[in-house]
Amino acid sequence: MATVIGLALASGCATAQEPEAAAEVAPTAPTAKARAQPLSTAQLKDLAFKDGEVPQAHEPLSVQGPPPEGSERSFPPISVPACRPLIDVRSGEGSFAHVFQIFNWKKNIMGGSSTLASYAGDEAVRRFAELRQALTTCRSYEGEGYVGPFEVTVRTETPPQVGEEALAFREISPVESDPAGDRSEQFVVVRTGNTIATFSELSVGTDLSFPTELISRQVERLKDAQQP
Repeated sequence: MATVIGLALASGCATAQEPEAAAEVAPTAPTAKARAQPLSTAQLKDLAFKDGEVPQAHEPLSVQGPPPEGSERSFPPISVPACRPLIDVRSGEGSFAHVFQIFNWKKNIMGGSSTLASYAGDEAVRRFAELRQALTTCRSYEGEGYVGPFEVTVRTETPPQVGEEALAFREISPVESDPAGDRSEQFVVVRTGNTIATFSELSVGTDLSFPTELISRQVERLKDAQQP
């Protein structure tokens, strides 16, 4: 159920962003250009978490590659083109290779997920810069997903201190049919070398966050895998 809801909305509408929120995405200059060969799908799968490594989640822990090209349903463009990087980065758009991992938490039935993506050359740096820029202007957008039309409000958050660059934001959608409250999905995006890892945590009526300890462990694995 959580997986379906999380993937069904490509993720809205909003009010002006407070200056403090804008400061949360102030750029941190990359320390070095990515030069390693991009990791393959097989390598990314091997770097994802295995059974026994995430006690917070039910097992088995599945890792999936992207579906065959052309097999996914297409949707109309979102209402605000400037917000598009928020969707592209978490889906691994334009990557050399990417994989998805689902986490069915024991204490949050809505669940979480991660996307591990590798990019050729300096493409990861460029994609991350596009996301950073988008978060300075994107307040909301509307679109259509597997469960129909949606609208989300975008709110930036303070990211954990991991990787070479990190950003965090939350997308909040009204759910009229659910008395528990609005749908809230947090995204933490981390670049290390020529990889970008995106972690998401879905909740309803409250704002839950993806476990920072797991983010740190996953990012360290991606870093180590790119060492010469």
